[in-house]
Amino acid sequence: MNEWPNGWSGDQSGNRYGYGSGNAEPEGARAMPQVRRDAAPGYQRHEPPLPPSMSPHRGATVPPQQSQGYDDAYDSGYNTGEVYGGGGGGGRRGDDYDYGRAGRPRPRWGRRIKWTVITLVAVLAVASVATYFWADGKLRRQVDLSKVIDRPEAGDGTNYLIVGSDSREGMSAAEKQKLHTGSAEGKRTDSMMILHDGSNGPTLISLPRDSDVEIPSFVGSDSGKKYPGTGRHTKLNAAYAEDGPELLVRTVEYNTKLHIDHYVEIGFAGFANIVDAIGGVEMDIPKAFKDKNSGADFPAGKQTLNGQQALAFVRTRHAFAGQDLDRTKNQQKFLATLASQTATPGTVLNPFKLYPTMSAGLDTLIVDKDMSLWSLGNMFFAMKGVTGGEGKSMNMPISGSTGGNLVWDKAKLRQLVQQLNNDEKVTVSGN
Repeated sequence: MNEWPNGWSGDQSGNRYGYGSGNAEPEGARAMPQVRRDAAPGYQRHEPPLPPSMSPHRGATVPPQQSQGYDDAYDSGYNTGEVYGGGGGGGRRGDDYDYGRAGRPRPRWGRRIKWTVITLVAVLAVASVATYFWADGKLRRQVDLSKVIDRPEAGDGTNYLIVGSDSREGMSAAEKQKLHTGSAEGKRTDSMMILHDGSNGPTLISLPRDSDVEIPSFVGSDSGKKYPGTGRHTKLNAAYAEDGPELLVRTVEYNTKLHIDHYVEIGFAGFANIVDAIGGVEMDIPKAFKDKNSGADFPAGKQTLNGQQALAFVRTRHAFAGQDLDRTKNQQKFLATLASQTATPGTVLNPFKLYPTMSAGLDTLIVDKDMSLWSLGNMFFAMKGVTGGEGKSMNMPISGSTGGNLVWDKAKLRQLVQQLNNDEKVTVSGN
């Protein structure tokens, strides 16, 4: 019986092909005759699928094959992809990919986004910790408030004594000339303010340097020797010149009866460098003024002040009728504006601005030994709140003058201190 379809024979050329010939010589390759699909009507040809190892894409489908003119009645399975083992082929798929119809890997975006966020958070955490220790290491904790004697009781909230000194430390001769600072030896207080940070908003109080105060008994910051009070009256900035920050704190506390929690001081160079680091401070100057002593020369209107101009702005007093009282108002206005314009996303989130600004301030900033970066940050944002309308700025209430010294209004001062100690809304008005 013939095993081949019609038109075929088991031996087309006299040789038996595919039956394991016993000839001594091996069978040579011979051409297969072209067979039409319709050579045997009704004949169903079944071809086994390729093994998975020979599949071009495991588990993928193959696009339909175009007919080459043959009868479509016969189906070899190639046009359905059955030759590749269907969609259930073997092979391990990566966890990060999903295979589509064309066999191309599609990334699993949810997984990638998760790891990207985790990496970003980790980097930010490391950067924040590194920044903290870097900044903390630059703080110059040189003032020891434990040397201050006979201190008043602390009230609610936090009181900062902020001092702008005329220190020329680290300045070259050219810088002194450019900034109109002069070349006086030592340092004195050029501005003094009390910043109270409490639950009723911040209150910024300027203390004119020409304020008439009594120098009380004190312990020398270097000698450790106690000096008794003699009832001697002098200008407030003389206390700083006599024995530095510790005596200044002692004198402010004695004459106000207000406890000072922290001390912060910045010199001329540091002040100008901070302004330059943030790209200047925009100010609205209501009236033009000049002062050859400070180098000020400002037209009226909105303008951006660089470090040199800012220093001249806050130091000018001879151009104003109120002298030191008018100067303290400008100092308050500028410092609050500086804090407001510094605490912006453009500075805080920009490392190319943030680090130079922090470095400029921390290099010349002098604080008390108990000052932390957290407390310093709270002071900074409290200062910003004064400009934002959350608080109040004022001069110390003045009742008159004696011998060129400004005398504080004692009745208003007592009321002011009581409100600050109780953390109440300040209703006292200053000059």
